[in-house]
Amino acid sequence: MSSRRHTTLTTDLGDLLAVAEGEALVGLYFPSHWHPPKAGTTGPAVRPTGDPVFEATCRQLAEYLGGERTAFDLRTATDGDAFSERVWTVLVTIPYGSTTTYGAIARELGAPGLAQRVGQAVGRNPVSIVIPCHRVVGADGSLTGYAGGLDRKARLLALEEPAEIAASRLF
Repeated sequence: MSSRRHTTLTTDLGDLLAVAEGEALVGLYFPSHWHPPKAGTTGPAVRPTGDPVFEATCRQLAEYLGGERTAFDLRTATDGDAFSERVWTVLVTIPYGSTTTYGAIARELGAPGLAQRVGQAVGRNPVSIVIPCHRVVGADGSLTGYAGGLDRKARLLALEEPAEIAASRLF
Protein backbone atom coordinates (compact mmCIF):
# COMPACT_ATOMS: atom_id res chain seq x y z
CA MET A 1 0.00 0.00 0.00
CA SER A 2 1.40 3.37 -1.01
CA SER A 3 1.40 6.35 1.31
CA ARG A 4 1.25 8.74 -1.63
CA ARG A 5 -1.53 11.30 -1.40
CA HIS A 6 -2.42 14.76 -2.64
CA THR A 7 -4.30 17.87 -1.67
CA THR A 8 -4.93 21.37 -2.92
CA LEU A 9 -3.33 24.25 -1.01
CA THR A 10 -4.75 27.73 -1.43
CA THR A 11 -2.04 30.41 -1.60
CA ASP A 12 -1.60 34.02 -2.69
CA LEU A 13 -0.25 32.62 -5.97
CA GLY A 14 -3.34 30.50 -6.56
CA ASP A 15 -4.15 26.93 -5.76
CA LEU A 16 -1.25 24.50 -5.70
CA LEU A 17 -1.45 20.74 -6.09
CA ALA A 18 0.66 19.27 -3.30
CA VAL A 19 1.73 15.62 -3.40
CA ALA A 20 3.31 13.77 -0.50
CA GLU A 21 4.82 10.33 -0.05
CA GLY A 22 5.25 9.24 3.54
CA GLU A 23 6.80 12.17 5.41
CA ALA A 24 8.14 13.95 2.32
CA LEU A 25 6.71 16.52 -0.07
CA VAL A 26 7.26 15.08 -3.55
CA GLY A 27 5.34 17.55 -5.69
CA LEU A 28 4.11 21.13 -5.68
CA TYR A 29 2.43 22.14 -8.93
CA PHE A 30 0.74 25.28 -10.23
CA PRO A 31 -2.45 25.11 -12.30
CA SER A 32 -1.48 24.62 -15.97
CA HIS A 33 1.96 23.44 -14.85
CA TRP A 34 4.16 22.51 -17.82
CA HIS A 35 5.01 19.08 -16.42
CA PRO A 36 2.22 17.99 -14.07
CA PRO A 37 2.30 14.58 -12.44
CA LYS A 38 1.08 11.74 -14.59
CA ALA A 39 -2.56 10.80 -14.13
CA GLY A 40 -3.06 8.25 -11.40
CA THR A 41 0.28 8.92 -9.67
CA THR A 42 -0.78 11.33 -6.94
CA GLY A 43 -2.63 8.92 -4.68
CA PRO A 44 -5.96 9.68 -3.05
CA ALA A 45 -7.11 13.20 -2.27
CA VAL A 46 -6.91 14.13 1.40
CA ARG A 47 -7.66 17.22 3.43
CA PRO A 48 -4.60 19.36 4.14
CA THR A 49 -5.57 19.66 7.79
CA GLY A 50 -4.54 16.69 9.87
CA ASP A 51 -1.71 15.73 7.52
CA PRO A 52 1.64 16.86 8.97
CA VAL A 53 3.35 17.22 5.58
CA PHE A 54 0.58 19.34 4.10
CA GLU A 55 0.07 21.40 7.24
CA ALA A 56 3.80 22.24 7.37
CA THR A 57 3.87 22.99 3.64
CA CYS A 58 0.84 25.27 3.88
CA ARG A 59 2.22 27.11 6.92
CA GLN A 60 5.68 27.60 5.44
CA LEU A 61 4.31 28.73 2.08
CA ALA A 62 2.11 31.32 3.83
CA GLU A 63 5.12 32.54 5.84
CA TYR A 64 7.28 32.71 2.72
CA LEU A 65 4.66 34.51 0.65
CA GLY A 66 4.04 36.86 3.58
CA GLY A 67 7.72 37.84 3.66
CA GLU A 68 8.32 36.11 7.01
CA ARG A 69 10.36 33.12 5.78
CA THR A 70 13.45 33.01 3.56
CA ALA A 71 14.12 29.26 3.60
CA PHE A 72 11.95 26.17 3.74
CA ASP A 73 12.38 23.47 6.33
CA LEU A 74 10.44 20.71 4.61
CA ARG A 75 11.52 17.20 3.83
CA THR A 76 11.35 16.73 0.07
CA ALA A 77 11.96 13.76 -2.18
CA THR A 78 12.42 13.91 -5.94
CA ASP A 79 12.67 11.14 -8.48
CA GLY A 80 14.58 12.48 -11.45
CA ASP A 81 17.46 11.19 -13.51
CA ALA A 82 20.97 11.69 -12.10
CA PHE A 83 21.59 14.96 -13.98
CA SER A 84 18.26 16.49 -12.92
CA GLU A 85 18.91 15.54 -9.30
CA ARG A 86 22.26 17.33 -9.47
CA VAL A 87 20.59 20.43 -10.91
CA TRP A 88 17.86 20.41 -8.23
CA THR A 89 20.53 20.10 -5.54
CA VAL A 90 22.18 23.26 -6.89
CA LEU A 91 18.83 25.09 -6.96
CA VAL A 92 18.43 24.64 -3.22
CA THR A 93 21.76 26.42 -2.66
CA ILE A 94 20.75 29.63 -4.49
CA PRO A 95 20.34 32.17 -1.69
CA TYR A 96 17.06 33.94 -1.07
CA GLY A 97 17.04 37.24 -2.96
CA SER A 98 19.64 36.04 -5.47
CA THR A 99 19.46 34.70 -8.98
CA THR A 100 21.73 32.66 -11.19
CA THR A 101 21.70 31.54 -14.80
CA TYR A 102 21.31 28.21 -16.52
CA GLY A 103 24.86 28.58 -17.84
CA ALA A 104 26.26 29.27 -14.37
CA ILE A 105 24.61 26.11 -13.06
CA ALA A 106 25.99 24.12 -16.00
CA ARG A 107 29.49 25.45 -15.24
CA GLU A 108 29.06 24.66 -11.54
CA LEU A 109 28.21 21.08 -12.50
CA GLY A 110 31.31 20.86 -14.70
CA ALA A 111 29.20 20.74 -17.85
CA PRO A 112 29.50 24.24 -19.37
CA GLY A 113 27.98 23.15 -22.69
CA LEU A 114 24.81 21.83 -21.10
CA ALA A 115 22.95 25.03 -20.21
CA GLN A 116 19.95 23.93 -22.27
CA ARG A 117 19.89 20.56 -20.48
CA VAL A 118 20.03 22.45 -17.18
CA GLY A 119 17.03 24.46 -18.36
CA GLN A 120 15.12 21.28 -19.08
CA ALA A 121 15.85 19.96 -15.60
CA VAL A 122 14.89 23.27 -13.99
CA GLY A 123 11.60 23.20 -15.90
CA ARG A 124 10.87 19.70 -14.61
CA ASN A 125 11.49 20.55 -10.96
CA PRO A 126 8.65 18.72 -9.20
CA VAL A 127 8.68 20.82 -6.02
CA SER A 128 8.16 24.40 -7.21
CA ILE A 129 8.98 27.28 -4.87
CA VAL A 130 10.44 24.99 -2.17
CA ILE A 131 13.17 23.97 -4.62
CA PRO A 132 13.59 27.53 -5.92
CA CYS A 133 13.70 27.16 -9.69
CA HIS A 134 12.26 30.69 -9.97
CA ARG A 135 15.72 32.01 -9.05
CA VAL A 136 17.17 30.94 -12.41
CA VAL A 137 17.12 33.60 -15.15
CA GLY A 138 18.45 33.98 -18.67
CA ALA A 139 22.08 34.84 -19.35
CA ASP A 140 21.09 38.48 -19.89
CA GLY A 141 19.09 38.59 -16.66
CA SER A 142 15.74 38.26 -18.43
CA LEU A 143 12.90 36.21 -17.07
CA THR A 144 12.77 32.99 -19.00
CA GLY A 145 10.41 30.04 -18.84
CA TYR A 146 8.74 29.07 -15.62
CA ALA A 147 6.44 26.07 -15.30
CA GLY A 148 4.03 28.15 -13.23
CA GLY A 149 4.05 31.09 -15.65
CA LEU A 150 6.27 34.14 -15.97
CA ASP A 151 3.86 36.30 -13.97
CA ARG A 152 4.31 34.03 -10.94
CA LYS A 153 8.08 33.94 -11.45
CA ALA A 154 8.14 37.75 -11.47
CA ARG A 155 6.04 37.86 -8.29
CA LEU A 156 8.33 35.41 -6.50
CA LEU A 157 11.46 37.32 -7.52
CA ALA A 158 9.87 40.63 -6.49
CA LEU A 159 8.98 39.12 -3.12
CA GLU A 160 12.62 38.17 -2.59
CA GLU A 161 14.09 41.41 -3.94
CA PRO A 162 16.43 43.02 -1.40
CA ALA A 163 14.82 46.04 0.27
CA GLU A 164 17.57 48.45 -0.85
CA ILE A 165 17.02 47.52 -4.50
CA ALA A 166 13.23 47.77 -4.20
CA ALA A 167 13.58 51.17 -2.49
CA SER A 168 15.76 52.49 -5.32
CA ARG A 169 13.09 51.86 -7.96
CA LEU A 170 11.45 54.93 -9.43
CA PHE A 171 8.15 53.11 -9.98
